[in-house]
Amino acid sequence: MPRKRPEFTNSSYFVDEPGNWHLKPGAPKEMQVELENYLSSLENLHEDGTINGNQIDIYSTH
Repeated sequence: MPRKRPEFTNSSYFVDEPGNWHLKPGAPKEMQVELENYLSSLENLHEDGTINGNQIDIYSTH
């Protein structure tokens, strides 16, 4: 499933270096947190029985 490109990538603070996404000094704290959360989400494993790294319990009654 393709990921939606995050909003922070449209900012003038965003630096799109291949393999080294980062923000320029002075970027708003909220944007810094958004980038950190996005980059850490890329580390989630996509294995059988998971969606975006979340284990799916097929026997759940919820």
